Amino acid sequence: MEFELNLITDLPLLEQINTDNGRFYACDGIGPYPSVTTVLSVDKSKQEGLQKWRDRVGEEEANKVSHMALQRGNAVHYIMEDYILGQEAKTKPMPIHVQTAKGLKEYADKYIRNVRMVEGQLWSHDLKVAGTVDLVAEFDGEMAIIDWKTSNWPKKRNQIHSYFMQESAYAVMFEERTGIPVTRLVTLVANKDGYQMFVEERDDWIDGFRDLRNQYELEQKIPSMP
Repeated sequence: MEFELNLITDLPLLEQINTDNGRFYACDGIGPYPSVTTVLSVDKSKQEGLQKWRDRVGEEEANKVSHMALQRGNAVHYIMEDYILGQEAKTKPMPIHVQTAKGLKEYADKYIRNVRMVEGQLWSHDLKVAGTVDLVAEFDGEMAIIDWKTSNWPKKRNQIHSYFMQESAYAVMFEERTGIPVTRLVTLVANKDGYQMFVEERDDWIDGFRDLRNQYELEQKIPSMP
């Protein structure tokens, strides 16, 4: 399918800075601001869950699974980026990753129109945060933040609150940068049993993200947001 591309291309590019304390973004007059995922990493409940899993399966197996999940997630993101933009793949993806992305393409064909941003860098002086959004486009007729996710297992809504908070931050950043309101959050998950779609509202999750942003600042011993 050929998508209608109305891409926003006039935002400055940010430098991505990877450190032992997380990922940051900066350029002249902007930041350095922590990435959205760096801020979300202070969520202790998520950290505790991951550590319990690592303790249960062992470090070697945990590292193996995490590495494979990272490879799969990156590959599927590249596939979907190329598909939405209608461009040829820069590298040849593995057949298993092509199959994983198949259902996500079907969601895209059915629901996505008026593409405004693909793998776009965003930041907010209000939230003091930055990041790279997967996709901003109309989803079933309403402008939305759209996030591609992969998983070994089907997700339950109460397991992925961090996804919704992440997307709510992107929605605020996008509106701050462009003046275009985005209130819908769409998470599309490819797992070994099939595909899932979660649709949420920005205002149900942005306060939770702000709380984590302030917690992050307290742990870094820097002033909190006003």
